[in-house]
Amino acid sequence: MGVIEGTYHAKSGHPGGSLSFADIFTYLYFKEMNIDPKDPKNPDRDRFVLSKGHTAPGLYAALANRGYFPVEDLKTLRHIGSYLQGHPNMNTTPGVDMSTGSLGQGVSVAAGMALGAKYENKNLRVYTATGDGEIQEGQIWEALMFAAHYKLDNLCVIVDNNNLQIDGEVSKVMSPYPIDEKLKAFGFEVICIDGHSFDEIEAAFEKAKTVKGRPTAIIAKTVKGKGVSFMENQASWHGTAPNGEQYETAMSELKAQLASLEG
Repeated sequence: MGVIEGTYHAKSGHPGGSLSFADIFTYLYFKEMNIDPKDPKNPDRDRFVLSKGHTAPGLYAALANRGYFPVEDLKTLRHIGSYLQGHPNMNTTPGVDMSTGSLGQGVSVAAGMALGAKYENKNLRVYTATGDGEIQEGQIWEALMFAAHYKLDNLCVIVDNNNLQIDGEVSKVMSPYPIDEKLKAFGFEVICIDGHSFDEIEAAFEKAKTVKGRPTAIIAKTVKGKGVSFMENQASWHGTAPNGEQYETAMSELKAQLASLEG
């Protein structure tokens, strides 16, 4: 709900890809990562890099609900003077490990973090989220090659495979498929999952922690705009904010889903 809250009050932002990754954001911040909102700069914490930085509304919602800052502040998304801007800023936003926004760079940063942890003999893990449209960027593949070369088994790259980007279907704009075979060829342990199944998400991250001598890639098949009926599988919601009527409908649907889970 934080994604809708933020983008509605900002009158801008990227709800589609934030919602497609929402279940994985939730699992990472509430179950998987070794983190502490009361000590966000702990040098031994796990790291997360949102390479597809425009989906910051999803990251902010996870951070707020995890206790890094007040949930109420999500309404200040993209406002002048707010620390919650359109892309993550590690200098102003509690819990953000890397400033991102220019697509294609986050995986490189995450790989560097993972290698640095190896050099310092730190027992921490580094996670990074990239989009299936973002992996059209050449720097992504340089970073993947780097990660495999240095045997970064403390690195987990998660590909949000919703098959939609701002210009339409990824497969039609510039197909990266078969993503799994390409990542295997680059030396990765590859796990393919339903990115909305918590059982599959959990199994994938548990398996990733057992992999030795090479990095892991989790290819998560997801639905852009997941959870909001009129946003699902619609490229037009890549970077469009809901209006008042759409906001009410979306919040009603998400609240109903939350109630069914809690019930």
